[in-house]
Amino acid sequence: MIDTQDEVVLVTGGTGAIGEALCRGFGGRGATIIANCHPDDIERSTTLVSALTGEGLSVALAPFDVTDHAQCQTAIADLEVRVGGITVLVNAAGITRDATLAKMSQDDWDAVLRTNLDSVYHVSKACLPGMKARRYGRVISISSVNGQRGQFGQTNYAAAKAGMTGFTRSLAREVAHHGITVNAVSPGYVRSPMTDAVPADIRDRIVADIPVGRAAEPWEIAHAIQFLADRNSGYITGVDLSVNGGYHIA
Repeated sequence: MIDTQDEVVLVTGGTGAIGEALCRGFGGRGATIIANCHPDDIERSTTLVSALTGEGLSVALAPFDVTDHAQCQTAIADLEVRVGGITVLVNAAGITRDATLAKMSQDDWDAVLRTNLDSVYHVSKACLPGMKARRYGRVISISSVNGQRGQFGQTNYAAAKAGMTGFTRSLAREVAHHGITVNAVSPGYVRSPMTDAVPADIRDRIVADIPVGRAAEPWEIAHAIQFLADRNSGYITGVDLSVNGGYHIA
């Protein structure tokens, strides 16, 4: 059985708002964290990882493009040797390019599908051989309430997140006998730079529809992910866990 001290956790998008919360959460229980970032974001991400390691957490920065299949294969093969066997993968990388379908460009559609959905295929595929060999693994992808209920101006984002849920359920069936669980977490609205950029009047309308009366804090989403990643959660697989303050009760 994998002890928390032996956990090696790869978080794609690991220097974003939820990614940072995951680094703190997993690091606080003794895990080694590999925080992925896009190569264009190295400067900011290096500053964040330096701050985390200064707090005594074991965090390594791994810049590679999750939309590039070959880069993912090469980077993860290197990490498995240099840092250790990856026991937990959290697919947290994501972007938005919002527009109604009538006004959405091909580039905006492609960018969101590549980053939010194709990356889940690229990184999961690269991590699975090691997990299978060790007969243990946790794969958790961050989907979204908008993949469940849809959202005006987000056909690309909602399609990617809904696809992630189908991926999760199918892969869970494929790898359960290898001791690997595959789950998703679908957050509602989370306080982050992305949601802070939404005009205040729109944010206020959204919050008014959330039964608990506020957006989530990043650590609350990280807490749900840590639960699914726990070694004692081995009987939970193929689940899409809603963490949305009652915003969408299906």
